[in-house]
Amino acid sequence: MPSHETKYCPRCSKSFECKVGNITACQCNSVILSYEEKVYIENKYMDCVCLKCLQALQFEYRLYRNRIFRF
Repeated sequence: MPSHETKYCPRCSKSFECKVGNITACQCNSVILSYEEKVYIENKYMDCVCLKCLQALQFEYRLYRNRIFRF
């Protein structure tokens, strides 16, 4: 199993290193997502996104959720 893989973010098209063989060292492991945030992102993208986009999508979901629950 490969420990590192170069991927391209489906959101911004920038390349990043996915550490599928060592998930604890992967960039995505630094963002703590709730179950709902994971589902939101999985419904938008079929593959990994870069760290910057992962953080932006988490923020986007939180804005969306807060807007929904205010009414």
